[in-house]
Amino acid sequence: MFQNLPKNVGPMDRNIRLAAAGVLILAGLMTGSVILDILGLIVLATGAIGFCPAYTLFKFDTLNKGN
Repeated sequence: MFQNLPKNVGPMDRNIRLAAAGVLILAGLMTGSVILDILGLIVLATGAIGFCPAYTLFKFDTLNKGN
């Protein structure tokens, strides 16, 4: 299902997203905030898949096509 999505998240962006997702999810679990957990899961998904719908909306791309 996700293999047909165009990649628009570069490797550095992906690593930052994965780290931020971990922080958000951990903070959500520690504080009991479901909103932080949901945000963390969204950031985790976009980092894992390599596709960000907001980037498509704003025609933004951090993936280096030269590599």
